[in-house]
Amino acid sequence: MGSGMDLSTTYMGIRLEHPVMPGAGPMADDLDLVKRLEDAGAPAIVMRSLFEEQLEEEQLAAHQAFDARSPTAEASSFLPVPHELALGPEEYLEQLARIVRTVDVPVFASLNGTAPGAWLEYGFLMQQAGAAGIELNVHQLSTDPDETAERLEHRIAYMTSALAQSVSIPVAVKLSPFFTSLPHFARRLDEAGAKGLVLFNRFYQPDIDVEALDVEPSLHLSHPSELLLRLRWLAILTGRFGGSLAASGGVHDAIGALKAVMCGARVTQVVSAVLRGGPTKITELRDGLARWLEDHEYESLAQAHGSMTLEKCPDPSAFERGNYIRIIGSWGR
Repeated sequence: MGSGMDLSTTYMGIRLEHPVMPGAGPMADDLDLVKRLEDAGAPAIVMRSLFEEQLEEEQLAAHQAFDARSPTAEASSFLPVPHELALGPEEYLEQLARIVRTVDVPVFASLNGTAPGAWLEYGFLMQQAGAAGIELNVHQLSTDPDETAERLEHRIAYMTSALAQSVSIPVAVKLSPFFTSLPHFARRLDEAGAKGLVLFNRFYQPDIDVEALDVEPSLHLSHPSELLLRLRWLAILTGRFGGSLAASGGVHDAIGALKAVMCGARVTQVVSAVLRGGPTKITELRDGLARWLEDHEYESLAQAHGSMTLEKCPDPSAFERGNYIRIIGSWGR
């Protein structure tokens, strides 16, 4: 990097050389690409999620294979169509172990699910494969009018607790922003054993094919404007959650990463910018962050961390409402 700036940060108790890390995505499926990410300065690697549905399918297949050998077994029922994902459960653990052997930076695994179950046991297998930590991605949109917010939060907190108790490595929970009182829920997850929160996962919005009368999958990479929502909640949750906060979504340049750090993020997870610009995007963001800090006479990243949080405001709710009024009043001037 050619800079003496100290960009080091600590995420869930793990020291990283700087805060700009590739987030969960397809990049870790390719071992050569993983090595290129490390060569470009990635301080850690995050694998894409292993889904609850994949694990349940594998467990169902194992039970059916056992039943087929039993003299009293009934005819096997059909399995669901396998998910079109690059890595199945066993391949995922093998790839995780390969990455751990290949790179010298921490490797984080990821589990994605919606309800407690035996699939959470894979957290221990991820730990055995060498994962430095696990992201629990609770990617769920509630559509049942009979399910209360309290019940939904209880289920996620229970999942967090079950996973955290089954492993000795830190667990982060990757959340959506759609909670009525996110600060209260963050404290509940803290009590359940979460050492980190990743803000936020992105719901992929399906489109409609009006000719085929079918739902059409739609995938769009993130835009810098999405960072604003992350900044607000980072600023609110810093000091109110005992673990580490990570920004995920909308970081496309060094200034975006800096804003996230100033609002309390320990790390910024970058996916879309790397998919567009390649592994050297990590180098670009890291070096840009160092240059800005040097130009503004900061001594380290730690000096900038948390400098723009609402914790520094005596009445955060009044501050937020005051800004709302000011923005509305400024329209059209």
